[in-house]
Amino acid sequence: MDFESELSQSTEYKSFRSTVPLKQIVVDSDGLKVWKLYDAGPRGVRCPLICLPPVSGTADCFYKQILPLTARGYRIISIEYPIYWTVNEWCEGFRRLLDLLEVDRAHLLGASLGGFLAQKFAEHTANCPRVASLILCNTFIDTKIFNYSDSAPVFWMLPATLLKKMIIGRFPRKLMDSHIADSIDFMVERLESLNQSELASRLTLNCSPAYVQPQKVQVEVTILDVFDESALSQSVKEEVYKCYPSARLAHLKTGGNFPFLARADEVNIYIQVHLRAYEGTDKSATDAGTPVER
Repeated sequence: MDFESELSQSTEYKSFRSTVPLKQIVVDSDGLKVWKLYDAGPRGVRCPLICLPPVSGTADCFYKQILPLTARGYRIISIEYPIYWTVNEWCEGFRRLLDLLEVDRAHLLGASLGGFLAQKFAEHTANCPRVASLILCNTFIDTKIFNYSDSAPVFWMLPATLLKKMIIGRFPRKLMDSHIADSIDFMVERLESLNQSELASRLTLNCSPAYVQPQKVQVEVTILDVFDESALSQSVKEEVYKCYPSARLAHLKTGGNFPFLARADEVNIYIQVHLRAYEGTDKSATDAGTPVER
């Protein structure tokens, strides 16, 4: 596409793309399931922070976390999903990805769909834990909130233009500050790079009947939410709070749907506070359990 967002033209983004290579890892025998990812920071860390994007996101949407946090000694991996049509298939694929990366456990930062999948993966691997902790950003616990349960089985046959409209239609349209507007432009740009099958599979995961069983999610949780307008209602957010009564709450006054882009400095502080509790343990996201700098 001809349009380039302000963020994709920024010096910070160009520095990220020039210094962190995009990798592709095949996790199945027939070569169809290819995960794309950026893996930055000390490779010796066996319990990194892995970032899971929302429906519209690609692996580079967490670049504002990767550069600053790896500079402080953390290993950060940001991923992009291949095509899966069920949550269980996605969880099995993600488990195989961790095996191939030689990651024993991971701290998962998930935004929207990414947060839902992070919770489901913690639930899926409860008997053989692969999740060290969760940071949930603007996420949900039950797909019924989207009211597409009946139509989700036919997403695979809908044209890409219609699927994109379903996603963009949930973005706020009122006046907003430039940082939030730039974050939306960047994510729309990412959305335009996804093909019909990728869009359909993500929306199918997002909307097919499924819910989190929080009693099986036995890890520490930080819930990262915004007070301004986003795609999720306050009642949806409160349901997440109820599921994790012991969770740390990290609230941002503003940030919109994508605070990891619009309010990256604040989000990164909350991430560091969350991860700091694991330094010096086998769940540390830094090399030898000690960040390079504060």
